[in-house]
Amino acid sequence: MQLISNQTFGGERALYKLSNAVLDHVTIEAGESPLKHGTNLRLKDCLIKGKYPLWINTDTEVDNCRIEVTGRSGFWYLRNFTVRNTVFECPKAFRDSDGIVIEKCSFPNAEETLWSCRNVEVNSSTFDKADYILAHSSDVRLKGITVNGNYLGQWGRNIEVFDSVLHSKDAFWNTENVTCYNCTLDGEYLGWHSRNLHLVNCTIKGQQPLCYCENLVLDGCTFDPDAVLAFEYCSVKADVKGAITSVKNPTTGSITADSIGEVILDGNCLPPANCRIRTR
Repeated sequence: MQLISNQTFGGERALYKLSNAVLDHVTIEAGESPLKHGTNLRLKDCLIKGKYPLWINTDTEVDNCRIEVTGRSGFWYLRNFTVRNTVFECPKAFRDSDGIVIEKCSFPNAEETLWSCRNVEVNSSTFDKADYILAHSSDVRLKGITVNGNYLGQWGRNIEVFDSVLHSKDAFWNTENVTCYNCTLDGEYLGWHSRNLHLVNCTIKGQQPLCYCENLVLDGCTFDPDAVLAFEYCSVKADVKGAITSVKNPTTGSITADSIGEVILDGNCLPPANCRIRTR
């Protein structure tokens, strides 16, 4: 492979259609599409400032790099892309890509990141200012991540989350086939309009969680006291550790907890209105 080291590039399409190359301690200055249509590239200890740096790339690896905020919308239409130990200061970092692996990375400005992506794996990474990340993405596996930002994973499909902390209002809305294990889910209106949402040993915080859900399953979860008015219009099977502050108008299924502060069943409950609610 060609080695390009300790050099600086800038301007329009500086390394356009580059293939079979290693970039070591390379700086990409202002300009557009410097590495567009690249194939089989390895970037190590690089600094990227230019716009749209990696578009329509295949078989790319990035390690210990920094992408400044000017590199926004920089990683789109990728196939088989792995990135480790890298700081993404830019928003809108990934879109419409397939086969993405992210490990030990930091996204301090993660707005609209990972949109419409497929076959995504993220490990030990942080996402801040992360509104609308993972929208419309599918076949996603997340482990050991922290998210601070709202509307996580909307319209996502086939998502697994392990050992993570998610601070997100309106997380997992309109999703299908999402499972979370050993996670903290902190934010209002969790999981509304979802199908096949399964939470295992999770801590749930924020008001009105888990409403309008179809085939909702909770196994060994705990509810924070502020998680009020849960399960409205849900088909649900829930086995909860500890107390639930209040339950409102579940549609069908069963809810079991150590204690339930208030059960609201009024004339607005939807048929079949036969959910079994009990305490141990």
